Amino acid sequence: MTHPRKNLDALIHSPVRFSLLAALCNLETVDFRFLVGLLEVSDSTLSQALTTLAEAGFVEVTKEITGRRTKTWAAITPKGRAAFTEHLNALQAIVAAGNENAAREPDHDDTKVDP
Repeated sequence: MTHPRKNLDALIHSPVRFSLLAALCNLETVDFRFLVGLLEVSDSTLSQALTTLAEAGFVEVTKEITGRRTKTWAAITPKGRAAFTEHLNALQAIVAAGNENAAREPDHDDTKVDP
């Protein structure tokens, strides 16, 4: 039996990238400035997270030029949504495995008891 942690996606597991995908799962196309405030991160941190996820095909980043300004938009892709769902399933499996192990009566060989 393989431990469910092996099904976690290291790319998604970063707290900022995880939070970003969670936000994008619940929203359609989101403005960069909105995401900076929502996630409470710097512009550069969000930009790096978006670049990493875009390179993996998990998000789509589009830019819109309005006058002298460029507005950046982000949206989750179907591939990103599927990967995020699989990651959540792995987290839930880890919790379930922990609950199952806690319910077992510990063997003396498995558990260290402090005197």
